[in-house]
Amino acid sequence: MTSLANFPGLLEAFFTDRLMRQRQASPHTIASYRDTFRLLLEFVQLRLKKAPSSLALDDLDAPLLGEFLDDLESRRGISARTRNVRLAAIHSFFKYAAFYQPAHSLLIQRVLAIPSKRFDRAPIEFLTHSEIAALVTAPDTRTWIGRRDRALLLLAVQSGLRVSELVGLRCQDIVLGSGAHVRCQGKGRKERCTPLRKDAVTVLRAWLRERNGRLADPLFPTVRGGQLSRDAVEDLLAKHVRAASPRCASLKHKRVSPHVLRHAAAMDLLQHGVDRSVISLWLGHESVETTQMYLHADLQLKEAALARTAPLNVGVGRYRPGDRLMAFLKSL
Repeated sequence: MTSLANFPGLLEAFFTDRLMRQRQASPHTIASYRDTFRLLLEFVQLRLKKAPSSLALDDLDAPLLGEFLDDLESRRGISARTRNVRLAAIHSFFKYAAFYQPAHSLLIQRVLAIPSKRFDRAPIEFLTHSEIAALVTAPDTRTWIGRRDRALLLLAVQSGLRVSELVGLRCQDIVLGSGAHVRCQGKGRKERCTPLRKDAVTVLRAWLRERNGRLADPLFPTVRGGQLSRDAVEDLLAKHVRAASPRCASLKHKRVSPHVLRHAAAMDLLQHGVDRSVISLWLGHESVETTQMYLHADLQLKEAALARTAPLNVGVGRYRPGDRLMAFLKSL
């Protein structure tokens, strides 16, 4: 408890006790929170001329934290969404501090009162069927890397896996044969299974045979056998988008990220009449409401709804069925 009376000890306990032991946070969450406090401590050290290990909780008041967040936006050029991610990490720490530093409750309340920043939500980007076809056929399948990349891209656009889920797949996570599917562990350590179409099964079966790895080996390894990084997936995707652009001109004007492939899978399901609740389960969303954004992005659904409406200058009439006998004669 003595170590929790000072800020350095409290911050260390927040990571080791709250995040790692109590909440068993994922490595991605811990890395995000770590980066937030590294940036914060560097900023505070420049402003207050105090070493991070010499800081007290009182030094981190609401005005200083507000300046830190503003500095991230102005100097580092982060988006409002990323700013809110940094603020969420700070809020989480101060909620933890409230249990061990009740004497600083007023300061903590003021920090927790810092609001998230509102931002405009741009329409989501996704790929059309022709763009998906051009992208998936872009890798050079005469090479080992090309065959790996084709299997990865095909699995991504069909399953809608997050990039972290893709790179984390092991050979044992692909189940072929009757009821072929891919298993993955998503956000919140939720396990889910996603069925695979026949074309993906064919490509993945050939890839697994060539990969010839052990059950626990990465499904899509680097040339040295290690696990692909997020940056590596982004680089290979950008390379194949450039290669596919001459065959599909619309790709030149799109910023295609791994998450766009996830959106493409969701939009394909939606356009084939799959219910939102099923799409939510397919993608591993926390809430069905998250899937609502795909309804806003689908212009075809809106056009279909518009087609059901009547123009303003046309009177609305009641449907009257024709004579049954005349209908019979017309059908002959």
